[in-house]
Amino acid sequence: MRRLFYPLALAMVCGPVLAQADMQADVLTLSRSGYHEQLQGFWLGQCIANWTGIVTEMDKIGGEGATGVFYTREDWGKKDQPNAWGMNASDLSENIDWVRRGPEEIWGADDDTDIEYLYQHLLSHSDTTRLTGEQIRDGWTTHIRDEKDGENFLWVSNQNAHNLMLKGMVPPATSEPENNEFYDMIDAQLTTEIFGLFAPGRPDVALDLARLPIRATASGEAELASQFYVVMYALAAAADPALSRKEQVQSMASAARARLPDDSTTAKMYDFVKRRFEADVPWEQARDEVHIRYQVEQQDGYDMTSRGIFCNGCFASGINFAASIVSLLYGEGNYQETVKIAVLAGWDSDNPAATWGGLLGFMDGKGGIEEAFGQKFSDRYNIHRTRMGFPAPEGVDNFPDMAAAGVAIVDRVVAELGGEVKGDEWVIPLAGQ
Repeated sequence: MRRLFYPLALAMVCGPVLAQADMQADVLTLSRSGYHEQLQGFWLGQCIANWTGIVTEMDKIGGEGATGVFYTREDWGKKDQPNAWGMNASDLSENIDWVRRGPEEIWGADDDTDIEYLYQHLLSHSDTTRLTGEQIRDGWTTHIRDEKDGENFLWVSNQNAHNLMLKGMVPPATSEPENNEFYDMIDAQLTTEIFGLFAPGRPDVALDLARLPIRATASGEAELASQFYVVMYALAAAADPALSRKEQVQSMASAARARLPDDSTTAKMYDFVKRRFEADVPWEQARDEVHIRYQVEQQDGYDMTSRGIFCNGCFASGINFAASIVSLLYGEGNYQETVKIAVLAGWDSDNPAATWGGLLGFMDGKGGIEEAFGQKFSDRYNIHRTRMGFPAPEGVDNFPDMAAAGVAIVDRVVAELGGEVKGDEWVIPLAGQ
């Protein structure tokens, strides 16, 4: 019998009813006010997980041999170790533990949340729900500093794409392999999940909304992995409240996997991790086997090691996608459990942590997260820590206003679908998904 990684702080078998959802055969009815609270949970859940994951980011990247050196469940609460480049342990926390910001503090923006904030801002100040390549380029060049002018908190594919945009190139050209050598890194996986929340219950529409934002930096397998996350987010609002949270998440993951080409490396990675989960091996063993299978043996078409990319492709889409599926499945739908595994799993650990922290934060809602942790958190967010030129006073926005902007975008998407916005309700047609 699989034992949970940590005792649950507060068992929430099914969590809150998702935005008072009522799904009939052909429509999904949601509460707009309930969704507003869930969107606050998305932003809060991402911030907690993102900053907690930064503590262990790149500490453990697998090494070159068949026996990788990784954290295990026993390392939670213990001293944080230097990262793979020998840099000192994180100044956020001496120990591997939750990074928290109380009501009088402010969450800082980071690359796991700030590009999503940028995309939401662009949609909020546009008459379209589908950003053009030119709108994306102009948004990036307006709100992201040129690296020549100082730290701009971009790396690998994001940085290359930004450089190309500064020269006038627009997506999807900015992710084409001939233009961007890092097209298959992780970047789009941490910048586009929010588009799933703009199309609740409609993964087909979410993928359409996210198409060019994903292609700003990702092609091929990295595009597929990003699409997987967008689909998961779109399905969250339509999760069956009669199921446990574990069953909801597994059902959503299976539906997202069904949209991947069976012969893709991304699909094969998902299938491998799921087989190990179903075999009831510990999550640490599944993670170690991911390292061996993909970084050592280079199976299923994953060839990062032979390509000689710096840090053995520790920023790559594939290895981080596989690690994210370990935390998703073994976390069994519990926010704290899932994020802790993601934080300890290795590689670019803040990214999978933030992805699932945002998803489960949305499903739990802001109140659910605070109940589970037994405390109130800050709802303020400093976008100008990493980006620039936004109208928020001194660059500090807040989750209620950010959530309201998201609700307004969903209003427009629902109307475009021929649905109804009736007072506090959305009636969303499901045909065509």
